[in-house]
Amino acid sequence: MTAHLGPNRYGKDGIRLVLVSRPEEDEGPHTLRDLTVDVRLEGAFEAVHTEGDNSSVLPTDTMRSTVYALAQHHLTGSIEAFGVALTERFLSASPAATAAEVTLREHSWGRAQVGGAPHPHAFVGGGAECATAVVTRTSTSGPGVRSGISGLTLLRTRGSAFSGFLRDEFTVLVETEDRIMATEASADWTYGEHNQPSYDDVRAAARAALIDAFSTHSSASVQHTLYAMGGAVIGACPDVDAVRLRMPNKHHIPVDLAAIGLTNDRAVFVATDRPFGVIEGEVRRD
Repeated sequence: MTAHLGPNRYGKDGIRLVLVSRPEEDEGPHTLRDLTVDVRLEGAFEAVHTEGDNSSVLPTDTMRSTVYALAQHHLTGSIEAFGVALTERFLSASPAATAAEVTLREHSWGRAQVGGAPHPHAFVGGGAECATAVVTRTSTSGPGVRSGISGLTLLRTRGSAFSGFLRDEFTVLVETEDRIMATEASADWTYGEHNQPSYDDVRAAARAALIDAFSTHSSASVQHTLYAMGGAVIGACPDVDAVRLRMPNKHHIPVDLAAIGLTNDRAVFVATDRPFGVIEGEVRRD
């Protein structure tokens, strides 16, 4: 039996980076950035696998150090710009690499309110929501950027239905014209070939469009609302060519109170964490 090496890459996952920016006098408001960074390199690394020759390998520990080394001077704006700087560095530092990919997730923090005013040095965590970016670069092309949001938790208590669906002998689901719809949405989008957008401005506009569409759309299904949300991003963000969404259906099941002699007037629900439906789709600009 013979064998040969197929596609391969390597890198470092879960690089945790917290950057505190202070004014020169160190008395004014501080800025806090909290990121998780993943790195991948691919290229001419066959000998590493087949011969045990490590001479072409940039250690993953160096990848971690590089993220920290570039943070102070390159994490001054969007996470996308930081990713661009990192991919450029990794390709220059690894001659055998033909492609670099950096995935970034920025965890949300807001200023603590003390006496009704924002505190300059205290922060409150923002939960599961993250700004996301994936930056790729090859040795023969410039960077490609995909931006996004993950962990956007949304719920509405009316305006969502699910009926008229396919049934067979195993279908037990009851049709409904009024249900709770909840999700923890993830969305990511690509840009036009020649666009150089303000990434943070696009993300803010996309987030607002997603929330507005989820809140106001008269929904016949999660799929129906996913399409409306994607279309809203396309309409609100001229720089965006396509948006991809993942929307788990976080089920809220009415509790049966009849066994204890009570009536549940669509007031008491149990939020189940699994199993759950998952709806995924992409909406593209014409």
